[in-house]
Amino acid sequence: MLVNEFFEVMQSLEGLVPLVRTIIGITTVYLIFKLFIDLAKKSLLKKARTKKQISNVELFSRVLKYFVFAILAIFAFSSYTGSWASLGIGIGLMSAALGWALQKPITGIAAWMMIVAKRPFDIGDRVIIGSVRGDVADITLTHIYLKEIGGIVPGEENSGRLIMVPNSILFEQNIINYTSDDDYILDQVSVTITYESNINHAMEIAIAAARNQTGEIIKKVKKDPYVRTYFKDSGIEVIVRYISLVKSMQEISSKVTRDIFGRILKANDVEIAYPHTEVLLRRK
Repeated sequence: MLVNEFFEVMQSLEGLVPLVRTIIGITTVYLIFKLFIDLAKKSLLKKARTKKQISNVELFSRVLKYFVFAILAIFAFSSYTGSWASLGIGIGLMSAALGWALQKPITGIAAWMMIVAKRPFDIGDRVIIGSVRGDVADITLTHIYLKEIGGIVPGEENSGRLIMVPNSILFEQNIINYTSDDDYILDQVSVTITYESNINHAMEIAIAAARNQTGEIIKKVKKDPYVRTYFKDSGIEVIVRYISLVKSMQEISSKVTRDIFGRILKANDVEIAYPHTEVLLRRK
């Protein structure tokens, strides 16, 4: 009795041997491929010089890993069942079921493929996706990881939080890339002066301050600051616009503001307008 039960157990275990052998074999092959891919990735990252080159290495090494894993999974299933026909039928039925149940993840994978092919942004770019702003930290099969800009603090500085944006929403949201072409962007600082002030001198002050604080950038981009003026209820708004480094916008605009304020304090014919009450006594 016990002998028969023992042989039955052994026979049932024999059926698992091919499966275990296939899993071990495929896992070993995948780990070997992964090791070679990681070594090649490390070597290429050492040679990469630009942000786009680093992003290319990161993305395509991940694509290669997914591709190798998919090929090995298909081969493992085929070798275990011993039939390519059954493999096709099984994949077809599984695809139909998964396609219905996993619409969002599949859309996310399609969006990831769009990112890889079209490159609307790269790792390190500063972007706006819908209402979310941040620096792209990583791009995976399902999510984009952004180092948040603003959020709990106003302005263009990193808040320290990491935002996971599902790839699937990329087909539904506007995407704005601050640094698609280069790392510079147009920024501005404004000041409102009284109607009694010398507007020409105020414009000269604003331009001089912007040039003083963005001199190195002006040399690189070959674009000078310029001024625009507008009527306001309490005075004339003077806006100086200049090219700024995207990831230092807040710091540079703060320096330009302080510079303008210091120059206005020294000027005798320019005053900053602010809400106040002025009483005029006239003799009739």
